[in-house]
Amino acid sequence: MIFKEKRNETLQIRLRSPLQRHLFRYWQLYLMMILPFFYFILFKYIPMFGNILAFRRYRPGLGPFGTEWVGLRYFKMFFKDPAFWRAFRNTLTLSVLNIVFTFPLPIIFAIMLNELRSRNFKKIVQTISYMPRFISTVVVIAILSEILSPSSGLLNRFLVDVMHKTPTYFMNDPQYFRPIYIFSGAWQFTGWTAIIYLASITGINSELYEAAEIDGANRFQQIWNVTLPSILPTIMVMLILEVGRLLSLGFEKVLLMYTPANSEVSDIIDTLVYRTGLANQNYSYATAIGLFSGIIGLILVSSANRISRSLTGDGIY
Repeated sequence: MIFKEKRNETLQIRLRSPLQRHLFRYWQLYLMMILPFFYFILFKYIPMFGNILAFRRYRPGLGPFGTEWVGLRYFKMFFKDPAFWRAFRNTLTLSVLNIVFTFPLPIIFAIMLNELRSRNFKKIVQTISYMPRFISTVVVIAILSEILSPSSGLLNRFLVDVMHKTPTYFMNDPQYFRPIYIFSGAWQFTGWTAIIYLASITGINSELYEAAEIDGANRFQQIWNVTLPSILPTIMVMLILEVGRLLSLGFEKVLLMYTPANSEVSDIIDTLVYRTGLANQNYSYATAIGLFSGIIGLILVSSANRISRSLTGDGIY
């Protein structure tokens, strides 16, 4: 053991470059990064070359990068397409409602968990709350379909037998699409996201609470003046990430909830790209729509990060 330590010390002395010494010291961590690194290169960065199809006409069987340059032709097409603007409006509305109603919930839930005095009860509640995160989206929509079924669903049975009302096909009604989407998302991800805020809360210096208590602050005042300001950097980072996903909703979930009857409110940019590209095989047009959505997302992230830095001094970069 002593010989091994001396050999490592000798090797570190020979590595004169700070970068070489750093890599030698943390080589296990960099070894663990190899697989995620190649994952992002293979599935995130290489596919970006396919965006060239937004500027070239694609014909099946005549090359993966199109046959002729058409410039901004497809961008001009979807800017004049009413279906695109309907999808854009639905995406923006659903995203804003999702942020307004679901973003504060994990923060409130994490603070409530932190205030629990029983450690065992706290662990039980936390475990139960983040378990829905591991349920497949397909299963979640299947459960919702059963509960909201107009013939055998629990909710409609209650409305019919107790309230004496006619059954409602909730999953097919446009006015219920957005509430169902937001409620199911809050149920599935509130507990999981609260873990991040709870970890941030546990890192707060306990002396701050002691000082606030000496000054006469009650529990609510301690939360308002100590807890929230201390976790504000984490809140801002999470908010910036949410803003970046403003035009990128859960495609699978929306597609599973989509019906011709509720298409007026459920058709979003991702489903429009899916139908245009795979169903109608207009790949260049679909690529142009997807590229436009990505550019808007990049602008939103940069703007939100700049605003966050100017107001709080914290951001993601």
